[in-house]
Amino acid sequence: MFKSSNVAARIFERQIRTPAPGTSVHCARQFYENLVPSFTIYDVECPDHSFRKFTDDGQYLISFSRNHQDLIVYRPTWLSYSCKEEDCNAHEPPAKAKRFESFFHQLYCVSLAASNELICKDFFLYMESNQFGIFATSTAQVQDAPLIGGAIPGVPSIEKITFHLLRLDDGVILDEMVFHNDYVNLAYNIGVFLYDDLLAVVSLRYQTIHILQIRDSGNFVNVRAIGAFCQEDDELFLNSSSQFAGNHVDPVENDRSNSDNSFLSGIKQRLLSFIFRVTWSEESDKMQRVQNLKKKFYFHFQDYVDLMISKVQFLDRHHLLVKFGGVVDGGLQRTADHHPSFFAVYNMETTEIVAFYQNAADDLYHLFEQYCDHLHATSRNSLHMNFISSHSNNIHAQEQLKCMKNKASNTSQFVKKMLSSLPFSCQSQSPSPYFDQSLFRFDEKLISAADRHRQSTDHPIKFISRRRHILKFKIKPGPEFGSTDGRSKKISSFLFHPFLPLALSIQQTLFLQPPVVNIHFRR
Repeated sequence: MFKSSNVAARIFERQIRTPAPGTSVHCARQFYENLVPSFTIYDVECPDHSFRKFTDDGQYLISFSRNHQDLIVYRPTWLSYSCKEEDCNAHEPPAKAKRFESFFHQLYCVSLAASNELICKDFFLYMESNQFGIFATSTAQVQDAPLIGGAIPGVPSIEKITFHLLRLDDGVILDEMVFHNDYVNLAYNIGVFLYDDLLAVVSLRYQTIHILQIRDSGNFVNVRAIGAFCQEDDELFLNSSSQFAGNHVDPVENDRSNSDNSFLSGIKQRLLSFIFRVTWSEESDKMQRVQNLKKKFYFHFQDYVDLMISKVQFLDRHHLLVKFGGVVDGGLQRTADHHPSFFAVYNMETTEIVAFYQNAADDLYHLFEQYCDHLHATSRNSLHMNFISSHSNNIHAQEQLKCMKNKASNTSQFVKKMLSSLPFSCQSQSPSPYFDQSLFRFDEKLISAADRHRQSTDHPIKFISRRRHILKFKIKPGPEFGSTDGRSKKISSFLFHPFLPLALSIQQTLFLQPPVVNIHFRR
């Protein structure tokens, strides 16, 4: 629609032209080709905090103190100053531009962690509809904790994990949810998923999916726990059945059966039943059906029994995508592309498994390739997260994926590697328009929308216009003239505002030195 690179001309074109139906937002985002963070202030004087991210609505910047005890929340403002010269852009900004406070206003500082707890600095979820923030604190991890209450061997334990529900507008802690002697993978929100007002928390130690609801009043409410039981009254039914049976059997035999309970968990029963029914229906001949069951079900029966829940995400309010893996080398396997793992779609209302895939399944990869946006389940109230580029909505990302697939020497291993990212972590991508691959091209090895630290480089990262094939702006982490110490390993993180031409680049070494924070903005 817009052909001119001049902002005024584009505004005039917008007045006299009407975009095609359903493309108004995409056409409006093309203005970002002209509004780019092209100016950088290096090594800003800022507090020694651990900066986490901007909230998805751009209202807040989340940070934590270096001792991992306090939460500090800022509101983005903007650098403002007066200039008496004719061409202000030809002159350097004033000295106050080097101060962090010129761009961000501190709203409050709240102490979250108790004396023996630390804030998990890589965990944060934002509920945009109510402007609630979910934070986590935990005690130290214990590797060889005693196995009590049905705990899984090989999984570490944390004495106390606390989830804090906080109103970001004024910093009031509204509610807390505590898990004792459990293990939840909090790094980059891997073990927790937020969808609308529903929160799924995966207990790896007890193999339970806790479903919580966040009320508008600011309370955590337990909805259900999926694991040993699926329905709310399953435990009551089993206990009443055992009491009834206890009146008709020998007490010695009854005690022995209770002490050696061989029941599988409720979700594992559902999984095995689904696999059995699918295998059964594959053959119509009775003899062939028996042979098929022996080969595909009974031969792998113990492997299915040993599967462990490792990750979960919502697909909608009723369905969960559950990843099952194994326990390897004293902990849950981390290289899922080399070990067999499985994915199941679970209906929370009917407690049924409705689909089951191995991590090398072509039909699951087809869904991943064609309908990736549906797997990135975002809350209905989110205004900015619906425009994140993926290979199912962007032709450039799609071509890149096909190129990677064609270059792969082993298609099966490639499919496993791609599907290892499922289920997707919640709120793990930046909605910034500068990561829109229909507008800009950049090196995804150095920077991307994914919320991850990356190995730093002394060379600037270039953002090239897709339409005009010219350099629009550069992002350079670290000191302006490069680091004097070339031996120490450096990592960088990038925090882009969801809609303003504003970004932070944070470079830090593995040693406890203050990070180098640069602010990139449009003058």
